[in-house]
Amino acid sequence: MDSENGTPSRQEGRQEGSNHAVLYRMVMDKHVCPYGLKSKWLLQRHGYEVEDHHLITREQTDAFKTEHDVSTTPQAFIEDTRIGGYDALRARFTGYDKTKKTYTPVLMIFAISALMAFAVAGGFIGTVFTLRTIELFAAFAMTALALQKLKDVESFSTMFLNYDLLARRHVGYGYVYPFAEAAAGLLMIMGGMAGLIGAPIALFIGSVGAVSVYKAVYIDKRELKCACVGGDSNVPLGFVSLTENLVMIAMGLWMPLKMIFLS
Repeated sequence: MDSENGTPSRQEGRQEGSNHAVLYRMVMDKHVCPYGLKSKWLLQRHGYEVEDHHLITREQTDAFKTEHDVSTTPQAFIEDTRIGGYDALRARFTGYDKTKKTYTPVLMIFAISALMAFAVAGGFIGTVFTLRTIELFAAFAMTALALQKLKDVESFSTMFLNYDLLARRHVGYGYVYPFAEAAAGLLMIMGGMAGLIGAPIALFIGSVGAVSVYKAVYIDKRELKCACVGGDSNVPLGFVSLTENLVMIAMGLWMPLKMIFLS
């Protein structure tokens, strides 16, 4: 231990070898840092033998931060070089960049919605190969996307104002939109007359959204983040965002047409 500040010395017990890492993390009676646990797991997963130092008091943690001139813990060192915390380790091993734009969140919603549609159709209809499966997929996706927006309507409405044409004219529309999307999705899950009520809602918000996205991306050539999965997303505004709106338009048109021609 460092006799001056009570923190473990990084040289204490150091083992030579290219697969050796030293980790300092908070392990207190009432708090075990989750990022410290994840850092240790990530290092071990990539073949490192971890020299695991616990910072067991607030005073010890503060002394460590002062000694190494860092503002957060955990801190990992590989061969005497400080790598940083969990995000830095993740970036080193996987190339992860939390500021990088990605379609992953919305694609995961589409994937899970499709699996839910298959599960419901297979369980209640007896086959997944039906038009109802497609309807359920679209409705589940709408509802899930609405839920992401409803987690923080304030943040969503702020990001939405960057590109939605109607919200720019009537700011309140940004607050109404996620509730309308959720209502349309739920009504279409119910089907029948409920689906007919949800259809014009989906058609309206989908049409406004499609025009807004198309103008922002393909006419104005703006590089923006999409508010489709909430106001804290790194999903870029583009083809996937446009697809979400086109799906709503398609559902808004399909539900009444089905009632007319297939009933």
